[in-house]
Amino acid sequence: MSGKKQPVSVLVVIYNTELDVLLLERADHPGYWQSVTGSREGDEDLRVTATREVFEETGLDASLYTLIDWQLQNSYEIYPHWRHRYPAGITQNTEHVFGLQLPDRVPITIAAREHLKFQWLPWQDAAQKVFSPSNRAAIVSLPDRMITF
Repeated sequence: MSGKKQPVSVLVVIYNTELDVLLLERADHPGYWQSVTGSREGDEDLRVTATREVFEETGLDASLYTLIDWQLQNSYEIYPHWRHRYPAGITQNTEHVFGLQLPDRVPITIAAREHLKFQWLPWQDAAQKVFSPSNRAAIVSLPDRMITF
């Protein structure tokens, strides 16, 4: 049976001014750590997708912080064990990258059905821990994308 997920998603790197990065461990694949990710629903604007996914996965209201569309898209092959979530024949996804800058580490409420744990790590350690190459590349670019006020 094929799923209905769109092959259009967001990746939201959540970080603070010390360049600590929030990582989430996937419930459906323990040991796989990542930033917030999720697929667009309907024809929603990608900023809306990013804001919705941040809230669903962390309990954070992105509108209270600085959410930046990095104007970066990654196209990649969907891992075979997740293809059942998409319409038949879909093997590629386009991911749109955002950054969410927080003033400090803030309390997180993870979605238990999606994630087992969360942790804050310095960006270098976070880049090494994530399983996705596009997530790693986004985190590695973080020092150059930092917003100073």
